[in-house]
Amino acid sequence: MQITSPHTFHIPVMGIAYTIDSPIKVAHFGINSALSIIEDNLIEIMRKYYYQEINETYSPIPAKEENSRAHRVTDYLNLMQRIVTSKVEKLKTSAFETGSDLVKYFEMLPDTSMLKEKYNEWVKLENDKEKQKLENFLRENLTPGAIEVNIMTKVDKDQLDNNQAPIENGSDALTALKGYAECELSNSALVLSAGMNPRLYNYMANFSAFDAYEWGGFHKKVIIKVSDYRSALIQGKYLAKKGIWVSEFRIESGLNCGGHVFATQGLLMGPILKEFKTKKQELESSLFQLYKPAIAAKGKLGFDKPHPIKITVQGGIGTNQEASLLYKCYQVDGTGWGTPFLVCPEATTVDENTLELLVKSKENDVVRSKASPLGVEFNYLKGTTAENERLDRISKQKPGSPCTEKLLESNTEFTKTPICTASTKYQKLKLKQLKSLDLPAEEYEKQVDNVLSKECLCIGLSNAAPVKYEEPFLKKLKAVTICPGPNIINFSKTSSLREMTDHIYGRRDIVQKPNRTSMFITELQLYIDFLKKEIAQKSSPSKRDYKNWKKFSNNLLDGIAHYRELLSSYSVFNKVKFKTDLEKAQYEVVQLQESKLVVES
Repeated sequence: MQITSPHTFHIPVMGIAYTIDSPIKVAHFGINSALSIIEDNLIEIMRKYYYQEINETYSPIPAKEENSRAHRVTDYLNLMQRIVTSKVEKLKTSAFETGSDLVKYFEMLPDTSMLKEKYNEWVKLENDKEKQKLENFLRENLTPGAIEVNIMTKVDKDQLDNNQAPIENGSDALTALKGYAECELSNSALVLSAGMNPRLYNYMANFSAFDAYEWGGFHKKVIIKVSDYRSALIQGKYLAKKGIWVSEFRIESGLNCGGHVFATQGLLMGPILKEFKTKKQELESSLFQLYKPAIAAKGKLGFDKPHPIKITVQGGIGTNQEASLLYKCYQVDGTGWGTPFLVCPEATTVDENTLELLVKSKENDVVRSKASPLGVEFNYLKGTTAENERLDRISKQKPGSPCTEKLLESNTEFTKTPICTASTKYQKLKLKQLKSLDLPAEEYEKQVDNVLSKECLCIGLSNAAPVKYEEPFLKKLKAVTICPGPNIINFSKTSSLREMTDHIYGRRDIVQKPNRTSMFITELQLYIDFLKKEIAQKSSPSKRDYKNWKKFSNNLLDGIAHYRELLSSYSVFNKVKFKTDLEKAQYEVVQLQESKLVVES
């Protein structure tokens, strides 16, 4: 029987280091959380740290060893599983007493949980025999949260052999996948993010780890993070043809999220969720039509009906009222809470300096930057040690970073083999080229700024854990980058795990901003700003540009109309402000259309 979390929320992957050991911290409390498995050098650091923590012998897996990345991933996940299992067994045998982790487990559960109801019954019981019977039931039904692993599909650089030829199935994403597929996790999921990677998806079909052992039962589920219904349908069908079932589509806001942003064409969260709600049965049926013959052709266990598909949502959720609206209006199966957990040290791993920056952050401190070498905009907290280091290098006329990890090497503008645009090598070559082009001063400064804004994310997003645990990662490289969503400004204190779960379930309110803007309005405003920026960057727009802007703005207006309908049918926190914000947003979009868009339509 498939084990499911007793909680209604999950903690998504954040950065590389911030959730690298979250399952060890929260899984024994029944909470699902995801870690990134793409940075195997960090994983090796974490292996060393946790082997020492549990007093087991640590045997290094050298980077030069064959299949080292896969072996590191497999062993770290197996180690994580052993630690979580040990913690769960310890919980089951501990005393039901005030302040204990066992009591904390049940008290953190949502009030709608069957286990929570049984626990509340136990609290009120006075008959010792009845109390003991119920106590045994609670212990037996205590279940851990799932250990989820994330692979960002775009991080998939080829690894080369001694003859500089690509190693077959040896790319970064494929070897990370192999490491996960061959580990011993039995209540887990693979989360694929950042779009479709056909090579990776084809490779998945080689592993029986993703097969169902019964209807709805998978030891290793597949989850895809998407920004809209079309993406879910395309990727789900592709995998279904390979005999792989997608058990969950995790919808994330295109802009109101942490890390890289993948903007839609003005499609807002509300209308996207409405489409998923309307077409969920159609989605299941479409995938099953391809999945059923695919598994039959492989001679695998067949099924007469589609496996269940969960629809979950994340990106900017900050209050219980918002989460409740998502459940009631769009009938989602779960919610993801990322950014708020960055200020919850019991759940995530953030070094003290960066944690202080997070709790002190104000509205203009989180920006959409060009920091990512991938060329995708990136939500970014200013003032970090990584930003200071980058600016210091620029001031010393030594721009760029040493490229040690090489995960984001993709540029071949000046070299035969790809290099990273954040590297010293690339930036020197690019700045030299720009200087020779005799560009107008304004254009030259714009392009130079674009080059110098790139930051080493491999190290920056990995360093928090080594700094926190005092385990050296790379000599003299201790700078940290962090990429929260705009929602971080509403959480200006650190919180305990109990406080955060109570906040999520509406038992307390830890938001320190009384006039907090709704997640829907925040996303809408981010999209309007995004469109304005797109328009401003084009000095000589083409007809295609005008067509795209018109479509984008019309989608925004459709979203505003949808939210007006929402106001009339559902309870929305601070309804007056919500309505005023919608009116202001509509005025801005209409003004944009009248001044910039319809002229060329």
